[in-house]
Amino acid sequence: MAGNAPIIERDVMVPLRDGVRLATDLYFPPAWCEGGDPLPVILARTPYDKRNQAETGTRAARHGYIYAAQDVRGRYQSEGEFYAFAREAPDGYDAVEWLAEQPYCNGKVGTMGQSYEAVVQSAMACLSPPHLSAMVVTYGPSSYFHHSMRHNGALELRFFVYAFLMASTSREALADPTLKAALDEAYASIWDWVRACPIRPGESPLALVPSYERWLIDILTHVTYDDYWRQPGYGPRPFYDRHADVPTLYIGGWYDSYTRATVENFVELSRRQTQPVHLLMGPWTHADAGVGRAGDASFTDGGLDDYLGLRLSFFDRFLKGEGADFGQERPVRYFIMGGGEGPRQDDAEVRHGGEWREADSWPPEGCQPTAFYLHPDGGLSCEPPSVESAATSWTFDPSDPVPTIGGNLSALGVDPGAYDQRNDERFPFTEGTLPLSARRDVLCFMTEPLGEDVVIAGPVQVVLHVATDAPDTDFTVKLIDLYPPCAAYPAGCALNLTDSIMRLRFRNGFEREVLAVPGEIYEIEFELYPTANRFVAGHRIRVDISSSNFPRFELNPNTGGPLGSDRRRRVAQNTLYHDIERPSRMILPLLG
Repeated sequence: MAGNAPIIERDVMVPLRDGVRLATDLYFPPAWCEGGDPLPVILARTPYDKRNQAETGTRAARHGYIYAAQDVRGRYQSEGEFYAFAREAPDGYDAVEWLAEQPYCNGKVGTMGQSYEAVVQSAMACLSPPHLSAMVVTYGPSSYFHHSMRHNGALELRFFVYAFLMASTSREALADPTLKAALDEAYASIWDWVRACPIRPGESPLALVPSYERWLIDILTHVTYDDYWRQPGYGPRPFYDRHADVPTLYIGGWYDSYTRATVENFVELSRRQTQPVHLLMGPWTHADAGVGRAGDASFTDGGLDDYLGLRLSFFDRFLKGEGADFGQERPVRYFIMGGGEGPRQDDAEVRHGGEWREADSWPPEGCQPTAFYLHPDGGLSCEPPSVESAATSWTFDPSDPVPTIGGNLSALGVDPGAYDQRNDERFPFTEGTLPLSARRDVLCFMTEPLGEDVVIAGPVQVVLHVATDAPDTDFTVKLIDLYPPCAAYPAGCALNLTDSIMRLRFRNGFEREVLAVPGEIYEIEFELYPTANRFVAGHRIRVDISSSNFPRFELNPNTGGPLGSDRRRRVAQNTLYHDIERPSRMILPLLG
């Protein structure tokens, strides 16, 4: 329909304060003409080629907006050097203010986008540009150090993969076929490079694009929470008190890699802002916002009929002052997973089901943190352990880690979402088909079959009493909804909900490293990603403890040496205590 096509002005070069120019495609409403009434502008800044924004730009223009799709610094048609994430704040500020000054803009600029496109929004908002008027932030960080890039001291290896992927699509590679071939070959062998982690300067193909190599080595070796991580591009947490006070919708997924960050941004900015802040949490993965499926699990009514339409409706309300409904009446709309029909006989799909709810806050009203204790016989209950002395030990060998089976990932070579926790050829570093619970380095604790439904919604925490014979090691935790046996899963289906890791050298905080005294018992407390789930009567709640979840998280060499550069590895003997004096436990947010 040519008559309904937007007017597109391509590769408008937007000047920045340092003289670099960013290539921007502008989509104007059909039949709009120069000199017409000024309109609000929606800006999306991306490292993934602004031409991929054509469908969104076309629809936004037809909806009555001017849509600006911009390549970030150093990517595709934009000038400058690309250094991922950290330095995006001033560029975003300058882009917003330049657009606001144009005669076609009415002075209101909204921003939207997902993942990196969410990062640049929050970075820019930390500088509070005067003409920023509304934001829709999907899957963005709050603090890349504390969770999402590093996670309680451990690097999330998806960013190791990300560096190789982005290098293969770099502006330098696209301009040089020989360079492109070298970087494509490296990415095709990415799991071999992951096994070789950490990389050293000049010893991988990333050295052919120095800013990409420098970024990866920086995130590998900046292991404490220093000034490097306090840049706006690594999340708004240090800047909440001066963050732009504009209407904002935060969108997240229970199986996204930014689940905890999305909720944290909503909670902290709701306390500070005068303008409305909203939260939408669905049963989604990083690549599939609004789709009612995550891995092998499906969720009846868990999708969105029109994900882009919802976002445009939000802008209608806060950029145009039109309409009052964008899909939720209260500040929080969230999906409680579970309660579906479960697996059928003929396939592996788990029809986990669920329902939407709304609330005025997060955690929802009525949330009651409740301790579930880990017992020496493998039991899990609200009753504290009664034995005077009990401990379970295991061997953590970094050369034979527990493989990652789904979870909160970004689909960079490892599928995110919910899966039965067993070895599966769909995932790297797995062998055979045995369940992970069969491994000697995985400790399982589970309730008796539930007599009635148990519903949780909110943050999930663990308190563990642990020891090791190594100077440093890791402890991992996973929360599982254990289905009873059925035809499709004769041994039951251990469906993962959320997980986390804690590096022992950071037990006293993330500003400094304190190595462990071999054999000394430490109490450690840390958060898993938040979730919302109905454990149906007849199911069991299960908690798995180990020391690796690879390649979701980098491996701890157990040596106590410098993280991100130590070439050595050693085996660690790790111990979990669960007795009267040392009651290890998971704290679940029970509703009702």
